[in-house]
Amino acid sequence: MQRYVLICRHAETYDPYPLQPDFERELTPEGIRQANETGKWLREHYLKADAILASPARRASDTARILAKRLYFDPENINYLPDLYNPIESQLFHSLSNLPDKVKNVLLISHNPGLTQFTRSLLDTSLPYLQPAQALAVSMELEKWSDIYITTGKTAGSNVSAIL
Repeated sequence: MQRYVLICRHAETYDPYPLQPDFERELTPEGIRQANETGKWLREHYLKADAILASPARRASDTARILAKRLYFDPENINYLPDLYNPIESQLFHSLSNLPDKVKNVLLISHNPGLTQFTRSLLDTSLPYLQPAQALAVSMELEKWSDIYITTGKTAGSNVSAIL
């Protein structure tokens, strides 16, 4: 079955102020614009997401809510997973492998460097670090999500020009 992993790095954030926890960093006005443009691109190219998985960090959760609205996805149904905050590659694979098999398109919002490393492994290729609000669609032939460990995907699209 053809499935899509829609990978998105959180949108642009303010630099942390002294003693501000990294987890609480907010989106800038430019980050909000980027997230809206990314959501528009996702809707135009992939129509919908069956599931949204996001880091609970403020910058990622704010990005996820903006993207959900653009995809007509109920923000109350976003899954905020602690393992997606500054993850390592294996945590991202694990999160996707646990998806219900009825999910065809999943949107994943997280952080570098783990998100880019995960994307490189998923595609078995080299690519530059994902930029703020950059989305990359990966198509995969998977009977079930647990097969994600043994299958590589193909790049189906990217919104790089849409967010610049």
